[in-house]
Amino acid sequence: MRRMSVKEKHPHTGLFIPDSGVRELIAQSKRARVDRAGLLAFLQPIAEQWPRDRVVFLCIGSDRSTGDALGPLVGDVLTARGWPQVRGTLAAPCDAGSLGAMLKTLPREHLVIAVDACLGRAGSVGSFLVSDGPLRPARATGTAELPDVGHYSIAAVVNEQGAKPYHTLQTTSLHAVIRMAGELAEAICDAWPQHTNLQNSR
Repeated sequence: MRRMSVKEKHPHTGLFIPDSGVRELIAQSKRARVDRAGLLAFLQPIAEQWPRDRVVFLCIGSDRSTGDALGPLVGDVLTARGWPQVRGTLAAPCDAGSLGAMLKTLPREHLVIAVDACLGRAGSVGSFLVSDGPLRPARATGTAELPDVGHYSIAAVVNEQGAKPYHTLQTTSLHAVIRMAGELAEAICDAWPQHTNLQNSR
C-alpha cells in the first residue's frame, strides 16, 4: 500500500507559518480529551502509516517554568530512548526564542507531532488534548505571537486556567508534570513498539 506523503495529507507544510488556510484548518481539526489509554489509541494509527525515522517530535516548552517543562521532559525521555528526530529538550528547549530557528531544521518530508503543555478546565487537569491538526504555542499566556506548528498535536493539561496563567504555570506541581511527561513518552514508545524493542536489545 502506498504511503501518503505529508503534503498529500496536510497542506500546511514548509515552515508551518500560519495563513488563512491554516487558520481554517485549525478550526476544523478535531480535538479530543484523552487519558493515557486514549493517547495510545490516537498514536497507533499514525505509527501504522509513519515509521519512527520519518516522524519528528517537536517538544515545546521551557526549563524555566515547572508547568511549561513538560515538552522538554518528553524530549529528554525520547532522546534517551534513541528516537532519531526530536526537537526540544531540557538542555536545548524549543521555546519562544528558539522555535523559529528549530522550525527551519525540520525535514520537509517528515511528519511533525507537536507536544506542549497547556492550561484548561479543572476537570481536564491531568488529561491530554489530541488533535489531527497543529497547536499554537504560548496560547495560554498570550506572551508571544508564534506560528501554529505540527501536522498532529498533543497538549497536556497541566493545571487549571486562571486569571494569571503565567503565574499558574510557574507554580504548577513538578511531580504532576513529570508524571504526565512519563505517560506521554511511554505512550509514544508503545505506539512504535519496534523502537522500544530495539533499545531493549542493546
